[in-house]
Amino acid sequence: MTSPRKLLTLESLSAAVTDIRVPLLGSLSVRAAEVQRELQEGAVKPFEELAACHLGDPHATGQRPCTFLRQVAALCSYPALLDSDVFPEDAKNKAKAIMRTLDGGSVGSYNPGYTSQTLPRKIARFIERRDGAPCDPRNVIVSGGATEAIVSVLALVVNEEEPLKTGIMVSAPRCPLYPDVIAMCGAVVVEYELDEERGWSLNADNIRRSLSAARRRCQPKVLCVINPGDPTGRVESREGIEEVIRLAAEVNLLLFADEVYQEDVFGAGAAFHSFKKVLCEMGPPYSEQIQLVSVNSISKGVFGECGLRGGYVEFVNIDPSVFEKLYVLKSFNLPNVLGSLALEVLVDPPQPGDPSYGTFIQERQTVLSNLAEKARLTEEILNRAPGIRCNPAQGAIYSFPRIEIPDKAMKLAEARGMEPDTFFCHQLLEDTGIVLAAGSSFGQAEGTHHIRVTLLPPVEKLTNILKKIVEFHGSFMRKYS
Repeated sequence: MTSPRKLLTLESLSAAVTDIRVPLLGSLSVRAAEVQRELQEGAVKPFEELAACHLGDPHATGQRPCTFLRQVAALCSYPALLDSDVFPEDAKNKAKAIMRTLDGGSVGSYNPGYTSQTLPRKIARFIERRDGAPCDPRNVIVSGGATEAIVSVLALVVNEEEPLKTGIMVSAPRCPLYPDVIAMCGAVVVEYELDEERGWSLNADNIRRSLSAARRRCQPKVLCVINPGDPTGRVESREGIEEVIRLAAEVNLLLFADEVYQEDVFGAGAAFHSFKKVLCEMGPPYSEQIQLVSVNSISKGVFGECGLRGGYVEFVNIDPSVFEKLYVLKSFNLPNVLGSLALEVLVDPPQPGDPSYGTFIQERQTVLSNLAEKARLTEEILNRAPGIRCNPAQGAIYSFPRIEIPDKAMKLAEARGMEPDTFFCHQLLEDTGIVLAAGSSFGQAEGTHHIRVTLLPPVEKLTNILKKIVEFHGSFMRKYS
């Protein structure tokens, strides 16, 4: 009897799966883990510990959780705490109100009614307060975080029966999640460059050029915009958003607005404008014709609850029968209830006069003030160094400075099968223990090289990291020039 052919092998996988790249850091992640292990085993290094400055995980870098949110989550998880005098009355009242809407009063139930009906109504009221425009709760779907929402929505626009593959336009730079999601959906990535010379702003001419070139190989359907920007820290102006809306109407693209950092706006003069708000204020024909999908999440913003997983999607001018299919698809993966009730705190926080209001506002302002100070320090320290140029960050939790890399280093990187900025980050890791993300993971204009620096470490630690980056870059330039 001959052995049966194995059905699940690397060769049996679809191109949509095999084309997915390694995670954000790739080889850097592997080496950082090795270095950490070597340090634990007593190896002698030029540094005593790794300094992580690459990931957008606020709580992992020391940010304190929102007190009110955690109180409500604790009370809902263990209702016996309602008898405790430790918790303020508004947290208890919030928890009781949530539990009345849960099946059996328990976060341990599936609770489809809470996530598909009760919570969308509260999210809709939040959107109306934010935008000053109506929001139908039936157009809101709760998800288990922004990533799940992005995967679900982009999958809806792909029709494999069409002669040309679906094209999905994403910025360069952008969150590295998008190319992999697009590949998994069987679609084609269409990059458009942000304007680094104008602070990483949207540039309609760049979008048009990319769109024109892409139509030779695919059918572009979706224009994705991340605002505030990951990894750029850009908060887009109202004028820039209007220009993109007009362009989408002109060339018939669905707009996908990734707005997960909307709470993280701290730059002087910067203000968050949702695409929904601008679209409605522009009025007909745009407000009636443009199809818009927007996402928000508790993982980012001032809460930074990356572990609880909760988000929502709003659909504007979308045929209800389309996102009814999404409801069916999502019925296989119900949202996490703890993440969902944390999302409720995001959209319905303590109000003036409530016992928890003062603490809530103070904690929120502390997060934003710290981000503003760290963004200022990052720009100031990095721009002192010859060969580094750093645009100001106005929002989100990152900065994306450009670094100069000598020809000799670029040739060495090529010989090792690395991008030049990845090679730089590897050398930085070995010499200083600092872990950064290379700009090539995010997309960048040809001939430019960047690094993503997270603004999350405490001020003193981040200051030391930035100074070491400057010092190392100087020695790197001398070594390879």
